[in-house]
Amino acid sequence: MDSDKPRNFIQHIIENDLAEGTVKQVVTRFPPEPNGYLHIGHAKSICLNFGLAEQYGGVCNLRFDDTNPETESEEFVNAIIADVRWLGFQWDGEVRYASDYFEQLHAWAVHLIQAGKAYVCELTPDQMREYRGTLTEPGRDSPFRERSAAENLALLEAMRAGEIEEGKMVLRARIDMASPNINLRDPVLYRVKRMAHHRSGARWNIYPSYDFAHGQEDAIEGVTHSICTLEFADHRPLYDWLLDNLPVPARPRQYEFGRLNLSYTVTSKRKLKQLVEEGHVDGWDDPRMPTLAGLRRRGVTPAAIRAFCDSLAVAKTDGVVDMGQFEHFIRQDLNDNAPRALCVLRPLKVTLGNWPAGKVETLHLANHPQRPELGSRELPFGATLYIDRDDFSTDAALSRKQFKRLVLGDWVRLRGAYVIRADDVVRDASGALSEVLASVVPDTLGADPPAGIKPRGVIHWVAAENAVDCAVRLYERLFSAPEPDAGDGDFRAGINPDSLVTLTGCKAEANLGRAAPEVTFQFEREGYFCRDSFCGDRDNGNRLVFNRTIALRDASPKPAGTKPPGTEG
Repeated sequence: MDSDKPRNFIQHIIENDLAEGTVKQVVTRFPPEPNGYLHIGHAKSICLNFGLAEQYGGVCNLRFDDTNPETESEEFVNAIIADVRWLGFQWDGEVRYASDYFEQLHAWAVHLIQAGKAYVCELTPDQMREYRGTLTEPGRDSPFRERSAAENLALLEAMRAGEIEEGKMVLRARIDMASPNINLRDPVLYRVKRMAHHRSGARWNIYPSYDFAHGQEDAIEGVTHSICTLEFADHRPLYDWLLDNLPVPARPRQYEFGRLNLSYTVTSKRKLKQLVEEGHVDGWDDPRMPTLAGLRRRGVTPAAIRAFCDSLAVAKTDGVVDMGQFEHFIRQDLNDNAPRALCVLRPLKVTLGNWPAGKVETLHLANHPQRPELGSRELPFGATLYIDRDDFSTDAALSRKQFKRLVLGDWVRLRGAYVIRADDVVRDASGALSEVLASVVPDTLGADPPAGIKPRGVIHWVAAENAVDCAVRLYERLFSAPEPDAGDGDFRAGINPDSLVTLTGCKAEANLGRAAPEVTFQFEREGYFCRDSFCGDRDNGNRLVFNRTIALRDASPKPAGTKPPGTEG
């Protein structure tokens, strides 16, 4: 975390705790529930918790709150561990799990029953909602609230032994049904769930609620500052009540900060799961998803995500951050670090009629214009090459201001190579453009052309001699609406139908055929792209596939099929 930035409220609390000796060592934790993949909102929490521990010489735990076997799996556990590591963070000790503490949590439930502060309730879920009351009306006591400790202990044991059907009984804390905070109106501590757990198997038939487990897990681990998002602020009195009424080994404190909400995005796990299960995207790691796995597959780097998270305020209010701010950090990182390469997305064949037959010249192009330490690469240059179809027009009336590319009868510079002139075109039987016949201007490699020859601009190209075929996926934002889940409407109505366009038959320089997954390149004049990490598994063969990370500059999405003026297809 940047030491020159103004201190946020959590940093002030920690510094005061350390100065007063209330805390000897800062211990934070990142406690995801393994019921889905992590998303960009989680990245803010990860960076905050690990960053605070690092800043103040403390430690941060990675702990899975795996208290609901119905929705959790090892797949999600492994994905989360991989994401945290990918972001560059290392937790203290071994990975921790709520399920590690199930015996202790059960013992503390027994403690509450013996102290007259918990009871087994047989109200149905609908009856519990009715008895709970409203924000303006107090709740009513359950008719089972006055059971004896002995009866409650026997019923809890029957629940644990699998003798009680799901939904028939729950264990509730005995607090205050008239409390203005609904979370204190005898909340549920344990539910019957007769299903196997991904770690503990079939040993348990009852599972603790998140509210019951969370604070006690923090206490077991010696967490000093339990940092949560704002939706847990109303739960803090229950967090404190449980700690105050149990013989816990430590006394953590909970603090809440505003969660990260991004425009043009949804970060609800429930809604992300819906997108996956209904087939709107190709899995949790689809590059259009705001998941860390999706961003990684798209070519976004950990450095860009961490820089973005570090730029965000840690405040006591929620807010929406414009997607453009995140995209700024992605572009800035890739502009500084991504090696350059040439790839023609919509190839058009060009034949240089005056190039010596059979001659292939080796050119050397820098891998980065401002990073000489990244070296250079060799590219062949011969009589046949490819340019982008959108970079050519037969309309000689187009002004240079309108079209700074190749026009029939005019000149253009090829990136890092020669100046060429378009002399004629070849069309197929249907009349469609199939080839440009051109000529090279001699002695223009790294030199200005003779007087009277003024290239319109610079375009990219790929030599036909060793070009590799590839497919390119052009990704746009998954949602067209800035706030897709605002109001009472269906968030899926805002899905952008043009969020993915796949181009096949693209031509790339040979070096890209050896590109490693997750290494992002700037395809000159096109944008930033990385080789897809799963193309071999998911595309029926080991095709060479590149995903567009982001365009070179911010621009609103254009309708499908939009072309520059004067281009032919």
